[in-house]
Amino acid sequence: MAFSAKATAVAAHLLEGAPHLHRAGQLDVRLATTEAEVAAAQALRYQIFYDEMGATPTRAMTAQRRDVDSYDAICDHLLVIDHGLPGEGPHVVGTYRLLRQVVATMNHGFYSAGEYDLSPLIAQSAEGGQLLELGRSCVAPEYRNNTTITLLWRGIASYLQTHAIGHMFGCASLHGADPRVHAAELSYLYHHHLAPPELRARALADHYVPMDRLSATAYDQRVAAKALPPLIKGYLRVGAMIGDGAYVDLQFNTTDVFVVMPVERITRRYAGRFVAGANDAE
Repeated sequence: MAFSAKATAVAAHLLEGAPHLHRAGQLDVRLATTEAEVAAAQALRYQIFYDEMGATPTRAMTAQRRDVDSYDAICDHLLVIDHGLPGEGPHVVGTYRLLRQVVATMNHGFYSAGEYDLSPLIAQSAEGGQLLELGRSCVAPEYRNNTTITLLWRGIASYLQTHAIGHMFGCASLHGADPRVHAAELSYLYHHHLAPPELRARALADHYVPMDRLSATAYDQRVAAKALPPLIKGYLRVGAMIGDGAYVDLQFNTTDVFVVMPVERITRRYAGRFVAGANDAE
């Protein structure tokens, strides 16, 4: 599958209006400040989710070749920009969509509420700081390396500090809409990383897929852990916990799990690695 840098290009003069958060060589991470930057992120999402992963676009999405929904207008969009392609100009190579609780409350709630009952998390947030929903994460194939992923995490860490976030959460996906194929991975997550009750979102009843499909001794734990997608592995490394029940998303051809991460644990363990500092490579 060929990926188009032209579709994800952003005019250099648009990027001059706002500073980047962190930089590593020819890459930087920043928040989108213009509609053109958001459109470039949507084009990247289309290439990854629909062209590469086999999701089913609407006619409008196919016509635009952009992944678009009503949440884009209210979310912040974190972007990794490559400034170094000769003759092509800057373009978006990685993105995350960020939705703060205060913004969700003023609009139409969290995206994940269409898949999971978030009431335990929302109740907890009254004492533990506002929530941040992460979504629509993707990175262009040739940029799926430690440099790009670390830049995204450093951008998120800076955002967490700016907005006093207590917990961040979102849905993470296993490719394919048949949970039986992922029985070992789902069982491993359930047996070893289940969130405590006060943080445990549960898949909505009409779509609830049990995750404890195999007993704790019926599969090889190391093989199951190794088979997890890189994004879920990354979340687990920073202390993520898993909700109760999977959700099959037929449009995106995925089996989703709910992931929640306490920010205090992340910043305590990884502040030196992810937060701004004098070691940004120029």
